[in-house]
Amino acid sequence: MTLKHIFKRMKEGLLQEIFEEIKWIYGYARQYWKHMVLYTLLGLTGTAFSLIGSLISKDLVDIITGHQTGPLVQTFCLMIGFTIGNTILTQISNYASTMINLKVNTEIKSDVFDKILVTDLESVASYHTGDLLTRWSSDTTTISNGILNLIPNFIIYLTRFISALCMVLYYDPTFAIFALLGFPFSLIMSKSLMKRMKNNNRRSAAMNAKLSGFNQETFANIQTIKAFDLLRLYSRRLRSLQKEYIDMQKDFQKLSMATAIIMSFIGLLVTYSCYGWGIYRVWSGVISYGTMTMFLTLSGTLTGSLNSLTSLVPTFISITTSARRLMDILNMPREDFSQIPEVDAFYEKHQTEGVSLSLKQVSYHYQNGTQVFTGVNIEAHPQEIIALVGPSGEGKTTMLRILLALIHPQEGACTIYNGSSEQEILPFSPAVRRLFSYVPQGNTMFSGTIAENMRNVKEDATDEEIISVLKMACAWDFVKKLPDGIYSKVGERGNGFSEGQSQRLSIARALLRNAPVLLLDEATSALDVATERKVLQNIMTHTSPRTCIVTTHRPTVINFCDRVYSIHDQHCELLSSESIQEMLQEQC
Repeated sequence: MTLKHIFKRMKEGLLQEIFEEIKWIYGYARQYWKHMVLYTLLGLTGTAFSLIGSLISKDLVDIITGHQTGPLVQTFCLMIGFTIGNTILTQISNYASTMINLKVNTEIKSDVFDKILVTDLESVASYHTGDLLTRWSSDTTTISNGILNLIPNFIIYLTRFISALCMVLYYDPTFAIFALLGFPFSLIMSKSLMKRMKNNNRRSAAMNAKLSGFNQETFANIQTIKAFDLLRLYSRRLRSLQKEYIDMQKDFQKLSMATAIIMSFIGLLVTYSCYGWGIYRVWSGVISYGTMTMFLTLSGTLTGSLNSLTSLVPTFISITTSARRLMDILNMPREDFSQIPEVDAFYEKHQTEGVSLSLKQVSYHYQNGTQVFTGVNIEAHPQEIIALVGPSGEGKTTMLRILLALIHPQEGACTIYNGSSEQEILPFSPAVRRLFSYVPQGNTMFSGTIAENMRNVKEDATDEEIISVLKMACAWDFVKKLPDGIYSKVGERGNGFSEGQSQRLSIARALLRNAPVLLLDEATSALDVATERKVLQNIMTHTSPRTCIVTTHRPTVINFCDRVYSIHDQHCELLSSESIQEMLQEQC
């Protein structure tokens, strides 16, 4: 890497980028300074044991060879004691570091998990699920390991190097020259490998995300793959991705092998130079056999410490690369839940009368600029069912997402208010979701039992409450016939139940939440007409002053509705009775 290139990268913001990554990592590291201090102290104690053991070993050899007098048995026992102590300390250190690492890793993963969940939906949806999983799992692990190890290991390796060097210089300064022969080579190697390693880390992270995304998507859609007879296609795609991964790893291994061979040759050069010089110094009578033994041990310590210090460079690169990948997600806009106390107070005050919704002159377009609708005006009140109709892809589901504050309109106002004379208005924010129950399109049941799915929305729900909403959703008829009733297992994405059964379970779950506003997105599309009519009747005859908004194509649902809004051609129109009848006749 030339100076010209370095200055160019500095102008492009390299230093600023590195500073931001270090600052972000420091935000986590400072929370675990006590763990880092403990890890460092254990490492330094191990270094002290190792150095004292080298001195005892020197004395023992000198006693045996007659270069000095002393208590042989006592020195021998002392050496054994320090060796055993060092072994025990190493195991304690390994155990402590593993437990600390596990704690830090899980805490950081929990924190990142929470932050991803509250990240703006539109922003986070631009990432593939597999990529998100890789960043949350692999990159978070890299950072947690780095936070615990980088600074403590730097202190430990540096202390080990300096203390060993001081001992060598004290006994024979000339030995330090040979022991440090490998340092310039290590420095040159790390400098030349730095850029390649950063690129390799990025390639590896991207490839792992690609593989994870492919696998996750394949297994999630295995029914579709089977139905379209795409087994061979997906098998070929997997092998193609695996070949790409193997080719990438082959490049990495070639680089690693070349580096290992060069460093091994350098290590051999240093080792045998030290042997040769030690033999010469003993032959010349300058040092004793014990001193030579100590020097050989210390030369290994010096070389190992230098190599360890050099190895921290790729560790640092790996940490900053992972930090940047997580920062890309965690620096995206966050949802604001600061209004939760106001929302709770509003609901507590007005739960007996229900709440109304109002959308005025609302316009929305996707991030790519595609306009969905403009100038929308909708209102909905307690004890009403409001229908949103229109061709597929015109924005009905998008409208429900706006009501849930999952996405935000570029223009217009969305408000929630009470129906009494003293009107109180509550602005829209993510906190208002506490006032909504939602049944989305598709199968949204989670793996677990039916009861667990129900209690996801109300943790303290009794069995009787669960059975009651199952009856309202016309689901109790089939649930009571199951061997374990409400404690029967539900497979991933509702596996084990028909689409109609899953829809009724989803409706029951939404009803258990007992929110003042109920949103149904094609929620009865898989039900027969009689069941659909009964479910809607149960919903609206319930004592709760519920406001209900549905998206639908079915005439039976429209007949239950107080008002019908048609979303089409980027506009929303309140249909008259005549228009509704014309639409129903066309559908028939």
